[in-house]
Amino acid sequence: MPARPPRRGDRAGRAGPGTAARPVREEHPDVIIGDGGFGTWQARIPKSDGETVITRYTLRELLDKLGELTEGRSGQPSEAPD
Repeated sequence: MPARPPRRGDRAGRAGPGTAARPVREEHPDVIIGDGGFGTWQARIPKSDGETVITRYTLRELLDKLGELTEGRSGQPSEAPD
C-alpha cells in the first residue's frame, strides 16, 4: 500500500497547522515550532545565552504566546526576554 501524502487542512477545508504557523515562521525563521508530544505544541526561541522553550496545548495558544515574546522584533533575531 503506498504512503498517503501529508494532509493540507482538515476535511472541512480549514487550514492545517502548517498554514497557521507560516506567518510566524516567515517573520522569525530562527524560531522552531513543532509537536511537543503528549498533545502539546512547542516553540524554541533562541537567545544570546541559550534558548526559551514554550509549551501550549493548542497551536493558537502557542502562537499567541510566541507573539507576546517576540513583539517588536520583526526582521531581527527572535530573542525572548529574560
